[in-house]
Amino acid sequence: RDLDAAANDGNPKAKLTLKKLTYDITKFIGAYAAAMNGVDMIIFTGGIGENHVLARKMITTQLGYLGVEFNEAVNNETRGADALISTENSKVKVAVVTTDEELVIARDTMRLTTK
Repeated sequence: RDLDAAANDGNPKAKLTLKKLTYDITKFIGAYAAAMNGVDMIIFTGGIGENHVLARKMITTQLGYLGVEFNEAVNNETRGADALISTENSKVKVAVVTTDEELVIARDTMRLTTK
């Protein structure tokens, strides 16, 4: 949130950091897509994946070569909620999936301590 706010305020270092972050994520997606000989779906999750609308846009719009068609309207309305942010015709589906790390930790702790 701090990075986003600083970038929106015109801070050049924040803008560069956001650009580098999204570049690295895009590069990793591309590398995994190559290693797996393509992908059927890309899922954004966790703090940035669930909540950073601009980062998802910056990443996803660079993935057209994979067959991704990005639905900007849905992406703009999706913050911290499950949604399909690719178009209906997209060859590769792109989704936002919420997580609840605290619940997973609690369940694992319960399972491990009650054996």
